[in-house]
Amino acid sequence: MRDSTAIDITLLAFRTMIGAVMVAHGVNHVRGGGKIAGTARWFESLGMRAPRLQAWLASGAEVAGGASLILGLFTPLGGASVIGVMVVAFAINHRNNGFFIFRPGEGWEYVATLMACGLVLAVVGAGNWSIDHVAELDDDVAGARGLFIALTAGLGGGLATLGLFWHPPARNE
Repeated sequence: MRDSTAIDITLLAFRTMIGAVMVAHGVNHVRGGGKIAGTARWFESLGMRAPRLQAWLASGAEVAGGASLILGLFTPLGGASVIGVMVVAFAINHRNNGFFIFRPGEGWEYVATLMACGLVLAVVGAGNWSIDHVAELDDDVAGARGLFIALTAGLGGGLATLGLFWHPPARNE
């Protein structure tokens, strides 16, 4: 028999931590270092078209998706947000740098881990200690529906963003 309280505590801690990481990352893009203008310049250097729009969209997705996970509200969409942002980050910045994050250029272990976390939360749901549960939304979106949301909104949204807005810079040979 499963201990439902332990599962709920674990899901609360897990989604709160992943959500907080995403919120912090999004806020940092807007307010940290070079602010949104610096984020846009960085995105442009990585080959993103409409870099200022992309900087705002990525930052907004990180903050809104992270808040969704922290609150346990529309959790599959929060998980999909994590997946979508990390798919783009993987493609435009991390994939050619090897696996380990400490390698020059930052490898892809971190973004892959966050993608997996987003997928787990989208499919499993937020648990009983969430707004989804109180509002009786959890039965409607967990499981196969959560997987569908994660794949269509998360993976599909990330791939659509890449297809519409990414033009890889020419390699310096």
